[in-house]
Amino acid sequence: MSELKTKLPTDIWVVASWEEFIEMADHPAYNKAKCYYRNGQMRIETMSVGPDHASDNTVISFAVNLFCTIKGISLKGLTNCSYRKTGVRECQPDVSYYIGDRAQLAPQGTAIANLDFTPPPDLVIEVADSTLADDIGEKRLLYEELKVAEYWVLDVQKSEIIAFAIIADNGSRRLVQSEVLPGLTIALLAEALRLSRTQDQAQVGAWLLTQFQQH
Repeated sequence: MSELKTKLPTDIWVVASWEEFIEMADHPAYNKAKCYYRNGQMRIETMSVGPDHASDNTVISFAVNLFCTIKGISLKGLTNCSYRKTGVRECQPDVSYYIGDRAQLAPQGTAIANLDFTPPPDLVIEVADSTLADDIGEKRLLYEELKVAEYWVLDVQKSEIIAFAIIADNGSRRLVQSEVLPGLTIALLAEALRLSRTQDQAQVGAWLLTQFQQH
């Protein structure tokens, strides 16, 4: 594996055993990378540092938190939390949420969330700048297998959101309105992302506040 570590390409899936993946994920050279594992393959994903990616991550997190605050929905959000099903899969979504009664089930501590003991989150969000094809492809399959309830992909280039409901043992389907956050429309969130390109986040927040209070 030492030879693999020095030459391993980033942002593509590479065939590897679980033991090789763990060795790579724990290596200091990749401590700023996001690590994924599924179906005998691993992916080292370089963290995007572009301002649009960072802004969309901030706006979507604020929007979800604001909506739940106004609607009185219990929520526990985690940024860049790693989830591991030992020997099977691992992921590190940009944002994930435990919602409603399940908020109290969110993992705590400093170790990777162990899915052998911790239930998966209700909502997972990936912010896609250069990774869109993978986010709606291989990663969607990963989150289907993880059995999250809902999966959103933010297309940074187009300021759009592609949202999926995960169907138990039957793949996923597109959503126009969240089912884990009833009353929250995906188009409204996408509009907030577009507004954030020309307005500061306080202005976007004020707009969201008005929209959420009206619906």
